[in-house]
Amino acid sequence: MKYEAITIKDIAKALGLSTSTVSRALRGSYEISAETRKLVLEYAEKLNYRPNPIALSLKEKRSRSIGIVVCEIANNFFSQVINGIESVAYKKGYYVIISQSHESFEREVANTQYLASRSVDGLLISLSTETTDLSHLNKLHDRGLPIVFFDRITEEMTTHKVIANNFNGAYQATEHLIKTGFRRIAHLTISPYLSITKERLAGYKAALADHRIPYDETLVKYCKYGGLFEGETEEAIDSLLALKKKPDAIVAASDKLSTGCLAALARRKVRVPEEMGIVGFTNSLLTDIFHPALTSVRQPAFEMGQVAMEMLIQLIESKHPVTKFETRVLNTELSVRASSQKP
Repeated sequence: MKYEAITIKDIAKALGLSTSTVSRALRGSYEISAETRKLVLEYAEKLNYRPNPIALSLKEKRSRSIGIVVCEIANNFFSQVINGIESVAYKKGYYVIISQSHESFEREVANTQYLASRSVDGLLISLSTETTDLSHLNKLHDRGLPIVFFDRITEEMTTHKVIANNFNGAYQATEHLIKTGFRRIAHLTISPYLSITKERLAGYKAALADHRIPYDETLVKYCKYGGLFEGETEEAIDSLLALKKKPDAIVAASDKLSTGCLAALARRKVRVPEEMGIVGFTNSLLTDIFHPALTSVRQPAFEMGQVAMEMLIQLIESKHPVTKFETRVLNTELSVRASSQKP
């Protein structure tokens, strides 16, 4: 049996009232008597009536919905960002539609086009690892769709953006390993095209330079899909361990790379931290129970979602064209645990 939602017509027919009277009563119009309004509201509540969002969007020319595109929901960082987005959206009367690119440019394009066809009021997006062509987003932006980037951003579009202080996070992670006694520090990172990759690599290089440790490009390994596929992390670790001068520590630049790195080293009987120190970028709540407990750079994911949503609402609800945009940078936090404690 096909589900059919309760409509104003159903309420009007049951109560012997006109649809216009029911509509006004539901809106709290002063034209309707208190007695009639009470009758309509109680009956509507009894039937669990909810306004038709399509009808409302046609009337208000707004859908009260927000599109979100992330690479993967089953990722500690992005799930926390989404929680932050929702915490603001629902308070402001917006609903969210979440889609995943799975690090695919093709899926990102399909997702954004679908969300636009559903007449979302705005779009929050973190770019996929394959995305170098932004024409699909530029077209939507040029047609007036408010877009806010978070985490993985682009300098090619002028709009609001929210990021973590990736440079400082990587700098602190690398400097911590140096001060602990590690000297040959590798960097396991994502696609070279992503903004977060460039920022974290720059922080890693700066820390080495400040401590007079030469930069060695053979110690930097790119995992294009950020550990989404287990094989690429394994291949990167094997490549590092095959070097004539092996690294004695690793800064892993993403959630899955961090946990994947620990697992790959354990399978190869490489002891952490005795033979290899590790610091990872991860928002996992389980870092304390990893073996060993993982030293981590934690990003303010929940706050990032909140700020991104607030920025998007400002674009959507502004009565005048917005011409001033900002890139908000949020601080990261280094939590030191056993994986980076050199014996």
